[in-house]
Amino acid sequence: MTRFSHCLAVAAVAAACSLPMVAGAAPFAYVPNEGSGTLSVIDTQTDKVVAEIAAGKKPRGIVVGTSGAFVYVSDQPANRLTIIDTDKRRESGSIALGESPEGLGLSPDGRWIVAAIEETNEIMFVDTRTNAKVFAVKVRGKNPEHAMFSPNGRLVFVSAEEGGAIDVIDVDKRAQIAQIPVGDRPRGIGFSPDGQRAYVGAENSSEVYVLDAVAFQVVTKLKGGVRSNGIAVHPDGKRVYISNGGDATVSVLDTATNTIVATIGVGQRPWNMALTPDGKKLYVACGRSGSVSVIDTERQVKIADIGVGKLPWGVAIR
Repeated sequence: MTRFSHCLAVAAVAAACSLPMVAGAAPFAYVPNEGSGTLSVIDTQTDKVVAEIAAGKKPRGIVVGTSGAFVYVSDQPANRLTIIDTDKRRESGSIALGESPEGLGLSPDGRWIVAAIEETNEIMFVDTRTNAKVFAVKVRGKNPEHAMFSPNGRLVFVSAEEGGAIDVIDVDKRAQIAQIPVGDRPRGIGFSPDGQRAYVGAENSSEVYVLDAVAFQVVTKLKGGVRSNGIAVHPDGKRVYISNGGDATVSVLDTATNTIVATIGVGQRPWNMALTPDGKKLYVACGRSGSVSVIDTERQVKIADIGVGKLPWGVAIR
């Protein structure tokens, strides 16, 4: 090899090593800590916290943009959507929402963010292309908590703390088109990959509801753990995970039989959760423990507890 060729080879290696992300690298998990006003960043390869980012007064709802360049967090007392630059790991802007924003949802194409606005009982739609509010839809349920897009992006399902039902919004019509009665204080919502089923945790009644997401009716309900809450659906659609805030567990629902097939102990007051894209790990925000429990979904066991900020509310993974 000539000296010139050797220099080119060294330069190529150096350039490759300087890249911020390589193909196949594990994603980051982002955890809003409502008690400490921070966003904990977890490397899902090592299950270590690699950064803490200031994220307003009381961060709650969270989504990661499609490109992964930005994380969006609802700051409840500030009535705004905070935009975090994931490369610089700091706030890059904000959008005024409405009084007391809670859960967020992201459309499958990444264009829309929806925010549940508690005090006005509406869902705000924000266009990520312009970072501007475009329209809001009033819902029947009081104090909406979560808003989740269907896999095809045409519908948004909304749970309200005082609703006892799931409100259904047609995105194109910009209006509520249905309401599905469920148990007391519905919380987390998740969809099967094909969009045919939706799963809801009803906290006060400690129940899990399986919904026909096309006909807008209840297929079945089953007894969950104490204060069934967060919902996460495995990418293969065969399992649904339900956090149980009252007994520090996560239940595993077999979607073929609609039965609970496993119960896994986690930290105190498990709340909202997220799966890695390959479905191999589930990250569970445990508010009273100030930690995130990590579950190996193949073995159905907890493999780690990661200390984060105070009162973690949820987890988002691109």
